[in-house]
Amino acid sequence: MRTLRVLAVAAVVALSAAVVVACGAMSSQTETKTMTLALAPVARENGRPLQVVATTGQIADAVRRVGGDRVETHGLMGPGVDPHLYRASESDVTRLEAADAVFWNGLHLEAGISGVLERIAELGVHSIRVTDDIDRQHLLAPPEFDGAYDPHVWFDLDLWSVAVATIRDALIAMDPEGAEVYRANAAAFIAEVKELDSYVESRALEIDERVRVLVTAHDAFNYFAHRYGMEVRGLQGISTESEASTADVQKLAQFISERGIPAVFIESSVPDQGVQAVIEAAAARGHTVTIGGEIFSDAMGAEGTEEGTYLGMIRHNIDTIVEALRRT
Repeated sequence: MRTLRVLAVAAVVALSAAVVVACGAMSSQTETKTMTLALAPVARENGRPLQVVATTGQIADAVRRVGGDRVETHGLMGPGVDPHLYRASESDVTRLEAADAVFWNGLHLEAGISGVLERIAELGVHSIRVTDDIDRQHLLAPPEFDGAYDPHVWFDLDLWSVAVATIRDALIAMDPEGAEVYRANAAAFIAEVKELDSYVESRALEIDERVRVLVTAHDAFNYFAHRYGMEVRGLQGISTESEASTADVQKLAQFISERGIPAVFIESSVPDQGVQAVIEAAAARGHTVTIGGEIFSDAMGAEGTEEGTYLGMIRHNIDTIVEALRRT
């Protein structure tokens, strides 16, 4: 019965995909919080680990760091996967059905499967948006976003520390016996995040202010730029569901040429055709701009690599950006 109900939910979501996509990559400022609902303890027969599904690599990494051996975590979206465009497969739905909990970003990042993630709670699976406890005053919501929030909060390391605390509290609620473990693990992870925050801040200052501009395929780095005093320009909007026009390419190429930006960046989860078009358009204006390297935005690197962890991804990004933009 439970499987049939989950599949029914998935079918409804699939039929309404066009409506979901039209909403973009951001959530309404009136979005309700899931964490206001009490999470019941989960039975752990014979000490079995909690079975958890996390949507993105960043969330899966945080759950693993906080949960340790008491939690078995499966990430839905691996390296190179764009969460804006991701659609749930039948195996995904089956895995969600069997989980004790699912942790997801919210703020409409997972637009294509948000309906499933919201309704899975009706089947007895805890559904936790890790951004729910972030003070909305600290979220970016520029006027052009039409009253909605930018979901890429993991690029503000302070905000991501709040998300880690939300994960910690949810795990404690579901597994009270592991409270001491979860608190210790979360504290250690947050301390590493804060240390990395200082490193990123100092490295960003190595770039000449005139060219301290991060040009990428889409606007995933606004939190990053806001926190570390950089300017950010994306060819596409907040969501990769939008498409860049010829006018967008020419406008960005003009900006790059006038500012003398030496490098632009490709993203691991976004095709690079648009960035290549900008490079060609800048060349036509007499300005040479190169690809400064691949950085990670919505997806992390391969498992087992430094970039396959949250801390490693952030460190890789800032090191790549600094080395490319210092070539002036």
